[in-house]
Amino acid sequence: MPIPALALTTDPFPAGGAEAAILAIPSFGEGDEPAAGFPGLRTALEAIGFTGAKNAFARVYAPDVSPRPLAVVGLGAEPDANAVREAVGAGARQLTGFDTVAVSVLADVDGAWRAAAEGAALGAYRFEGYKSESAEKSARRRRASSFLIHVPGPVDDAALAAVRAGAEAVALVKDLVSTPADRQSPAQLAEAAVTAVEGLGVDVTVYDEQALAEGGFGGILGVGQGSERPPRLVRLEWAPEDAERHIALVGKGITFDTGGLSLKPAASMVGMNEDMTGAAEVLAVIRAAAQLRLPVRVTAWMCIADNMPSGRATRPGDVLTMLDGTTVEVTNTDAEGRLVLADGLVAASREHPDVIVDVATLTGAILVALGTRHTGVMGHGDAVDAFLRSADRTGELAWPLPLPEHIAEQLDSRIADMRNADMGNRNGGSLFAGLFLQRFIGRTGEGDDAPRIPWVHLDIAGSAMSSTAAYGFTDKGPTGATVRALIDFVAAGGEVQ
Repeated sequence: MPIPALALTTDPFPAGGAEAAILAIPSFGEGDEPAAGFPGLRTALEAIGFTGAKNAFARVYAPDVSPRPLAVVGLGAEPDANAVREAVGAGARQLTGFDTVAVSVLADVDGAWRAAAEGAALGAYRFEGYKSESAEKSARRRRASSFLIHVPGPVDDAALAAVRAGAEAVALVKDLVSTPADRQSPAQLAEAAVTAVEGLGVDVTVYDEQALAEGGFGGILGVGQGSERPPRLVRLEWAPEDAERHIALVGKGITFDTGGLSLKPAASMVGMNEDMTGAAEVLAVIRAAAQLRLPVRVTAWMCIADNMPSGRATRPGDVLTMLDGTTVEVTNTDAEGRLVLADGLVAASREHPDVIVDVATLTGAILVALGTRHTGVMGHGDAVDAFLRSADRTGELAWPLPLPEHIAEQLDSRIADMRNADMGNRNGGSLFAGLFLQRFIGRTGEGDDAPRIPWVHLDIAGSAMSSTAAYGFTDKGPTGATVRALIDFVAAGGEVQ
């Protein structure tokens, strides 16, 4: 999970000690001066056809600007902090073979240095994985291990610490999600959670299969019973003495999803070790909250299981009893994420937090609705608006979706309190799943007429993975989508700010 070292400097660009440099430049046209104070730069840029178009990247020979290798990245016509983050991240991702890189932004943008630092830290991430390659090839594709970010003046240390914590959180998620299932069982993921928060003052409780059975966690047990590797539930708590708000995070942690007896086609099973992204994200967020000593109580619930077919596996038509006693007819064993989340939401509700957020790679339908970059957001209360504002502040793409009452009728089962899927109906699949989860959100007081605890449901099945190509600061592979927004959301106490 190491991220590059980040240092701030007010020295003339490029700072001493840098082996290479990145300049972020807004769009410019005929007669414009793209970089006052850098003589000869415009001529060098025009020679290669670089105009500052958004996210454009190029190596340029400009010895009057920098005697060191120089890369330029485009900010577009109306740059903002998001454009800076994406462009510098794209530069950090593509400028390889150097250990220390200087970065400067040639645009008057509020928070430019912070966005540049975030982009550099995020873009330099690489999962080394299990490749066997020569030292020469490894050196050529090596990304920078240190960045010198140019700032106009003194900067608050806390702001830089927040950048580091956010980048580490995203890196932790990417590391865990990229780990193959043969190296990450439910027990191993639980152990990784314990290790990740060691020494940070986070209390951790791991429920094994016996504790889950004694506690009545029928959803997690039902999904995991077909596997040789038993399920786990991990509860983490960051509880500072000065906390006035309590936010609960619940994450789906399916370490491998075959679909169970409702077996997926072969092509759809590829990458299903990534179905634990939600659990990885809630772990990363609570870790960041502890690192930053945020004055908010945070509990995180990682609902972890393998979804495998076997003679013990849950069958279509079986009825599971959730933690709150609700009976669920399992009509589709491949709609398993909502079953493990149901138990986690009930457990979280019993502690009466101010807000509950669940995060899950939940439905393929969300890709049909929103594509691969937007997170689907559902829920109720002002918490939804609060999350959307956090997403906007951090440059995360998110879109609100409804929870229509008329679709709730489809949850009815002939033999149980409800069913987990409406087989044969392809309409509104993400909304059906959200409505299913809503049933397990506890109430703020006694009685059925008490309002439910404010709740946000994040369906990241599309946004959690870039399966086709890299973009901005994001490599092909896991994206860490919503992690930075959730850290901001927690820092705001889950309230609109």
